[in-house]
Amino acid sequence: MTPSVERVAAAAGAWLDQAQRPMVLGLCGSQGSGKSTLANALKAQLEKDGRRAAILSLDDLYLGRSARAALARGVHPLFATRGVPGTHDAARGIALLDAIRAGQPVILPRFDKARDEPAPQGDEVPGRIDLLIFEGWCVGARAQDDAALACPVNALERDEDPDGIWRGHVNALLAGPYADLFARIDRLALLAAPGFAVVRGWRGQQEDELRARVSRGEAQGTQVMDEAGLDRFVQHYERLTRHILAEMPGCADLVLNLAPDRSLKEKP
Repeated sequence: MTPSVERVAAAAGAWLDQAQRPMVLGLCGSQGSGKSTLANALKAQLEKDGRRAAILSLDDLYLGRSARAALARGVHPLFATRGVPGTHDAARGIALLDAIRAGQPVILPRFDKARDEPAPQGDEVPGRIDLLIFEGWCVGARAQDDAALACPVNALERDEDPDGIWRGHVNALLAGPYADLFARIDRLALLAAPGFAVVRGWRGQQEDELRARVSRGEAQGTQVMDEAGLDRFVQHYERLTRHILAEMPGCADLVLNLAPDRSLKEKP
């Protein structure tokens, strides 16, 4: 196991020893931080230890194109791009976590990013499990103070959200349905990037890997962003990522501080 997996597996094992019902572990990490890889490795380790685990990604709760287009028309054009709070089916997530915590069988949804639509079939969890790993870039995030929304944090907000409508709506949702969703999390772990500056590079590495898969014919129908498109895309995530890195270490149950190469730092 890598040091990150060892740390989370040890903590999860201790928490599960005290649990009286299925637990939900929130795993938060910026784009490219390795949270999906960690979630899969943690699941494998828990199952090796005799626990039953499943994974739900926040990405798998994304709304499809038509629903986001309606948000774009009715609230703000930036909601056409999936990612921020408002572009997920939070009510479905709440129902799923409630069912998991009650030990009920569920179908975990999956989202087809190539089609930009929910997949027609999900993954069946036929019975009671010990742990659901709920991973995502803003899992567990809290709303900002209204005053923090006044100044744009980047060119996207300055030029495309000058009145703060988009970021204000995102923040209101964080204080409402997303707060209800994240309240179902029993324990929260944070993969803490050393700062937002590295996130663009990490996300660029993901796009390079996708480009290589497309060239090999392994990801047909997938769009690969150019540098300008990627710069703009990452700006959708900047405000909340910066807020999470500043605020979440004080409330998470476990913080894994990452170096720029994603290795685990011994000290913050």
